[in-house]
Amino acid sequence: MRTHIIHIQKWAKPQAPSEPELFSQMAQEGLEPYKWRSNPQDAFPAHTHAFEKVIMVVEGSITFGFPIEGEPTTLYPGDRLDLPSGVMHNAVAGKNGVVCLEAQRPVK
Repeated sequence: MRTHIIHIQKWAKPQAPSEPELFSQMAQEGLEPYKWRSNPQDAFPAHTHAFEKVIMVVEGSITFGFPIEGEPTTLYPGDRLDLPSGVMHNAVAGKNGVVCLEAQRPVK
């Protein structure tokens, strides 16, 4: 049986991180991040991916819902979501929109 462990890491420092700082952190892990943005309240219906997704928020906020796996969570600048492949999720950008860095890992 496959387990789905959603890992959320909140930014622990008092100052919000810069985009280059987050990009560097991801690159040091061997990830190849790309930037995307969404307008305020943009909604992404429930879906899954065939790869692991790693997301770090640069600006704004986004709320991810996990209809099967767990409770929703809102991410703010510096927060990170490691989402295993196959985990059903949805998302809604915050009231000021969101800018994220995202990378993908193949399924092991």
